[in-house]
Amino acid sequence: MRYGMVIDLRKCVGCNSCTAACKQANATPPGIFWSKVLNYESGEYPQARLRFLPMLCMHCQEAPCLEACPTGATYRGDGGLVLVNDDLCIGCRYCMMACPYEARSYNYNAPKAYYTGLELTEFEQAGYKGHPKSAIEKCNFCQPRLQAGQQPACVVTCPSEARIFGDLDDPESQVAILVASGLAKPRLEEQGTRPSVFYIELDE
Repeated sequence: MRYGMVIDLRKCVGCNSCTAACKQANATPPGIFWSKVLNYESGEYPQARLRFLPMLCMHCQEAPCLEACPTGATYRGDGGLVLVNDDLCIGCRYCMMACPYEARSYNYNAPKAYYTGLELTEFEQAGYKGHPKSAIEKCNFCQPRLQAGQQPACVVTCPSEARIFGDLDDPESQVAILVASGLAKPRLEEQGTRPSVFYIELDE
């Protein structure tokens, strides 16, 4: 079993539903994004177009963040997930520097309320227990949802069904078929990280 995701850039409309779903499912504090969508332009006037690139942790098979961590806080979990143990994390941020995808965030302060001047909501009080000060944060493919037999929140929320999730080790899964066909490809392949997130590029 190796969890993986294919993101079809031909279908992504840049709505950021995945970003919102991720924050809701994982109760990430203000300024912390496990999933985000980058905007960029391609082409030249008058044929210039706005493009979208969803980004998250790639859960690499050859993860440089795992090798850079001096305490073992970054570790390999079930299904090939790259996870972080907050109790072992010392906030050195070596993993952040090692990650070529800029997929990690650092909590400089204890999480604050989203609404200035107001107390933490009950949702924030419950969710922020998993976001301690001086710890590293990143996408975990919604591990609690996976353990409950559900797919990641970003996948089920995407209105254009641009995200496909499954077992890369299962040759009959949709993600494995897309990767084997050569249609879905990794980003920054030259880095040698062997990511578990693949992209179907836009037709120019």
